[in-house]
Amino acid sequence: PPQVTLIPQYLLFNKLDWIDTYLPLIIPSLAGSAFLIFLLRQFYMGISKELDEAVKIDGGGYSTMFFRIILPLSIPAMATAAILEFMYRWNDLIGPLIYLSTGSKYPLSLGLSNFTAAYGATPWNLLMAASIVAVTPPLLLFFFAQKYFIQGIVISGSKG
Repeated sequence: PPQVTLIPQYLLFNKLDWIDTYLPLIIPSLAGSAFLIFLLRQFYMGISKELDEAVKIDGGGYSTMFFRIILPLSIPAMATAAILEFMYRWNDLIGPLIYLSTGSKYPLSLGLSNFTAAYGATPWNLLMAASIVAVTPPLLLFFFAQKYFIQGIVISGSKG
């Protein structure tokens, strides 16, 4: 779990002078997670070797195979990985809580958790309205990327 590496990451980001900036939240997400690397590896392992041989028979090289065969086939898997990484980072509470100390830099997830502290009591009407605002971007992302997400699930579940 990512919580195991929090202390070493904090010490590293402190040495880099990245505390109270967005860099500790952005830079690690560019590499993805171990789960997403495993997901894409499994997808690429499932691509048939016959496609490689067919490209070689047709006179194509590795670049032809990558750009005309592998890349178009992997769009649903990469879109699924991007959606999962976005959802993980959007819902992340512990990262911003550890690395950010300025309240104006808090993302929505941390802002919602601090909502009660700002008002003393829980203003449920305002909290629910803010929750609707917080859930809107992931919902829109799913609606626009639904085709690739469902396609990625279907492809990963089917045997070739």
